[in-house]
Amino acid sequence: MLLLAILLPTEQIFNVSAENAGNITLIIFLLAYFIVGGDVVKEAVQNIINGQVFDENFLMTVATIGAFLVSENTEAVAVMLFYQVGELFQAYAVNKSRKSIADLMDIRPDYANLKDKDGKIEVVDPYDVKLGDIIVVKPGEKIPLDGVIVKGNASLDTSALTGESILRDVSVGENVISGSVSTDGMIEIKVEKEFEQSTVSKILELVENASDKKAQTEDFIKKFAKYYTPIVCILALVLAVLPPIILSQEFSKWIYRALTFLVISCPCALVISVPLSFFGGLGGASSKGVLIKGSNYLEALANCEVVVFDKTGTLTKGSFAVTGIEIGNVAQAEDVLKYAMFGEYFSSHPIAVSIKEYYYKNGNISKDEIDEIMKDAIVNEIPGHGTKVQINGKEILVGNKKLMELNKVTIPKVNEENTIVYVAYDKEYAGCITIEDEIKESSKIAIQGLKKNGIKRTIMLTGDRKAIGKKVCDKLGIDECFAELLPEDKVNALEKVLYSKSENTTVAYVGDGINDAPVLARADIGIAMGGLGSDAAIEAADIVLMDDNADSINKAIKVARKTMKIVKQNIVFAIGVKVLVLLFATTSLASMWWAVFADVGVAVIAILNALRAMR
Repeated sequence: MLLLAILLPTEQIFNVSAENAGNITLIIFLLAYFIVGGDVVKEAVQNIINGQVFDENFLMTVATIGAFLVSENTEAVAVMLFYQVGELFQAYAVNKSRKSIADLMDIRPDYANLKDKDGKIEVVDPYDVKLGDIIVVKPGEKIPLDGVIVKGNASLDTSALTGESILRDVSVGENVISGSVSTDGMIEIKVEKEFEQSTVSKILELVENASDKKAQTEDFIKKFAKYYTPIVCILALVLAVLPPIILSQEFSKWIYRALTFLVISCPCALVISVPLSFFGGLGGASSKGVLIKGSNYLEALANCEVVVFDKTGTLTKGSFAVTGIEIGNVAQAEDVLKYAMFGEYFSSHPIAVSIKEYYYKNGNISKDEIDEIMKDAIVNEIPGHGTKVQINGKEILVGNKKLMELNKVTIPKVNEENTIVYVAYDKEYAGCITIEDEIKESSKIAIQGLKKNGIKRTIMLTGDRKAIGKKVCDKLGIDECFAELLPEDKVNALEKVLYSKSENTTVAYVGDGINDAPVLARADIGIAMGGLGSDAAIEAADIVLMDDNADSINKAIKVARKTMKIVKQNIVFAIGVKVLVLLFATTSLASMWWAVFADVGVAVIAILNALRAMR
């Protein structure tokens, strides 16, 4: 009916007089207007009541009602119609941007199969499962809580967490994390974390809170719109009143220009497309297994100039192995290994674990006997040095060269290109154990990728000796190395890097998120490796690489830079078109139809451009 009212004279349709036909036409347009834009008018009124007067709803309502008052009925309805078309595009874009995050959110388990003492299985809420409970995961089901497999084996799909489609084979004794899906085989898992502390719960909390941390650009656009809109309204009022008074012209012509000015000035394209671009970037990153805690970190990463790495567990596998034992002032290698075992007994450090594993395979005293001996031992851990153990009145020292020097134990010169654990018994040098840590295959690819991505400096921080640090850096092509650092020294070393960076650039620190929390927190951007199952990684870092792959840093940087490029494109395009059409509107060269393009058309184009951040 609206189309007929536009195309045909109303008096022909309804067979009425011209005066009545005009009234009927107006009613038809008003009906169409409230059908199309009633929710916009309602929103504007509610915002005015709540004290939030100046927004796009207010501008659209004032402009379209004003168009009715100057008998521009078609334009009034068209403006509101195309504005709603723009809103539809926005809704589509937001839903598409949410998809990757929604897929990630799909890792939330709906239930857990709890096995009781009698072997019966009950389906319960994951929140009701307690530490030490046994849960059963069947083929095709999600693992609801973190734990260790006590029966069975399976292939796990971790793609929702890591973005990688390669299956992971697991069996008895291996740790598994919530959110993974068992593709085959039935497994029984002993729960080691309640649901609130599980990996899936931590990730969901991270994703849900990501949109709260706004980038500086987003905050600027929000503040810009807050002051921009009232200024535009004042200018439109001046344009409607002053020229007709000064030039003695008709008010209706200048009111129409002012209304056109209002529609053009609506900041929809900026207010919608900029946050949407960041949201798309966050979604695109999450689909690649990169969790970014907020668009502020995405923006900071786009400006990254220096990347600093921890060594152990980040660039190297952190799975140490004993490769040699040298004898000092004792008769046998077994004694050196036994003393080292006593010194590392209570430690969970990867080097300590490797020594203990080697001893359990090759040692001459059983684990039960060692447990009995260590029951009465006095252990003193010296951070950054090693341990001092008192057993039956005898002192055992196990650690690095600094520990030996501190206790005035003379040691021979050895090849220091590998990790060396020195052992002393009763103030006498007993021998040393050589430990090697294998470099990850992805590390060299990651460093090469960073160079190609324009990162100016790559730096490694390590507590190991200079020879070991230099060896790793030379193999990977890392520019600088800070070695022999105690935990507090790492923060000081990072401070020096931060002080030397260029203006308006950022420094990223990449660590395992467990021992590097202070450095992760101090860096402009803290990036945690090994997010799978690591509470500290998820909590301390700004960005978490869920696949434990150093090359994912390059994925994150590419997403961040592409997102910022799109944001800048939208800002320049939206402001440029609006300024141009505004100039035309004040000189009567632009009609309300131009205004529709400058507002809705520009917004739709900007929204479609923002969707590119997803790819």
